[in-house]
Amino acid sequence: MNDDRRFVSPVLQEDEEQSERSIRPRHFEDYIGQTNVTDQLKIYIQAAKMRGEPLDHVLFFGPPGLGKTTLAGIIANEMGAELKITSGPAITRQADLASIVSNLNDGDVLFIDEIHRLNRAVEETLYSAMEDFAIDIVMGKGAMAQTYRLSLPKFTLIGATTRSGSLSAPLRDRFGVLAKFDLYTVEELSQIIRRTARILDVNIDEESTELLAKRSRGTPRIANRMLKRVRDFSMVMGNGNITVDMVNQTLDTLGVDKAGLEELDRRILSLIINSFHGGPVGIDTIAAALGEERVTIEDMYEPYLLQLGFLSRTQKGRMVTDAAYTHLGFPVPQRSPEPAPAGKTQDGDGVEQIRLC
Repeated sequence: MNDDRRFVSPVLQEDEEQSERSIRPRHFEDYIGQTNVTDQLKIYIQAAKMRGEPLDHVLFFGPPGLGKTTLAGIIANEMGAELKITSGPAITRQADLASIVSNLNDGDVLFIDEIHRLNRAVEETLYSAMEDFAIDIVMGKGAMAQTYRLSLPKFTLIGATTRSGSLSAPLRDRFGVLAKFDLYTVEELSQIIRRTARILDVNIDEESTELLAKRSRGTPRIANRMLKRVRDFSMVMGNGNITVDMVNQTLDTLGVDKAGLEELDRRILSLIINSFHGGPVGIDTIAAALGEERVTIEDMYEPYLLQLGFLSRTQKGRMVTDAAYTHLGFPVPQRSPEPAPAGKTQDGDGVEQIRLC
């Protein structure tokens, strides 16, 4: 299964690049959500500009589709610098990295998406580029080999990753600013949908806006994609105005239910309920039973199921919650309460008391 082609995939699809670029905000005042990140960045940017220095290297981590690339562009714009964008898989050799960084100007911002996928040799070259603004280039082979040190302009590296745990400690430690991106709230997504609707000149009422936000899986990219598809349906099957009925009709046709779940989300939950009595069950077992990769389930599906409260992680494995049973129409099982530790009892309010002997 090609996860990138799912309707609710948070990954940017090739045919969306141009349209997404046209609706991306360019200034902090237009950027909605992630206030814990933007509030800090505003201070760091102002301080760097007061010192006349480039911003410290920044690492963004969190699920895809939450605005990491957009925020990198805003940082470059606020710093009055040019943004250069590449990705970890695209830099296969040390020479590729040397070519990219040597063509930067002072103060430029280099954005490397999927930075956790850099190979080890390139990563080691990146260390000196980040710390010393210089890289060593080896010319020739064998006894004739000579090393030249190439000075680089002082630039800001912004790395983005969906798997911060996959970054090596030496690379992670070279970033001065670490910023975690969280899934968006319904209120934040509603603001994003209203903003995009204005740019696209789409008429949408408040009830429809909130309904779309609730089914967007906490991800702006999915919210904007849904808005565009509902717009298409409303133009062909309605009068061009987006209504609640049109939202429901469009998303039902696309297989997205009222909680924003699609087929594989429901298969994950149903598998744990039907085959493992609601859990706990290990993630590798789930992946093998579904024929999916573990990383796909952990990165693309679990964050939203955890946010909804449909899935919980325990030391023994994944467990489906009562809310998921209710949503999928399964009877909620009667669960036995966990026994209190020896020597302790619980009163009627669940407060532990020491039992005196």
